[in-house]
Amino acid sequence: MKYIIYSYFIFLIGILSVKSQNTTINKKNKAEREIISTNKVMLIPFEPRLYLSEIDYNINAETKLTAKEIKHKFRDGLNDQLYSAFKTAKFSAVDLMEDTAKYKKDLEGIYQYLSYDFQKVPNQDNYQAPKKEKEKDKKQFEKGQLNIETNTDARFMNAKVTNAKVVPLLYGKYKTNVFVFINQLELKASGSKNPGELGEGSANRKVIAHYTVYTLDAKEINSGIAEQEFESTINNPKKIIDKYFSKIATTIVYRVSKALIVK
Repeated sequence: MKYIIYSYFIFLIGILSVKSQNTTINKKNKAEREIISTNKVMLIPFEPRLYLSEIDYNINAETKLTAKEIKHKFRDGLNDQLYSAFKTAKFSAVDLMEDTAKYKKDLEGIYQYLSYDFQKVPNQDNYQAPKKEKEKDKKQFEKGQLNIETNTDARFMNAKVTNAKVVPLLYGKYKTNVFVFINQLELKASGSKNPGELGEGSANRKVIAHYTVYTLDAKEINSGIAEQEFESTINNPKKIIDKYFSKIATTIVYRVSKALIVK
């Protein structure tokens, strides 16, 4: 009899413990959903001059698309995938590629006050906004010999808003308080390697999106690169966008969500 009572007591404690954990998880999920729902994202595409592709020749050979058409498809496609991913995550979003005529003036105004700088790729596991590095003379004489300093740290194109009025003006017009800048898009051919990378390089191609995320208070809450390998035989922009840009977008949305929750 004592054993039965003891077993029931342990069972009851177990139920209460699980219930308590579920309540905690539900409260946490609710808090996260509330944080996401109170933010509205603006998606700023990369400037056309910051499109770097090693595979346009192959795409043209198969699709007959011009270089300008290929660039536009990828520029529009990345923003479209980001918009879809943010909406899936329950964010409100404004895509400045949705209507290029409507948003042309705003885009030109934004680009006018952007500066770019190659900086070390941040560690996403313990994110800290990159700091501007001191200018160093790469060439130095040591013991009478010329020494050329090499740096193999992975780097990305980071964006800085040079006019403090730009973000508040955009907020006033669109009520957006999170700003996702796509700074550069790279499409690497198979076999390509980063500076300082050893080996023969991957047999696959790679898409690399450089991005920066700011909040209304001009705080850089996340930045870096999102990259994805894809088969070297795929030359259809739509297939590349639908299958691989979507993964890039999901990665960026996850990082933005995480940054906003811990902000």
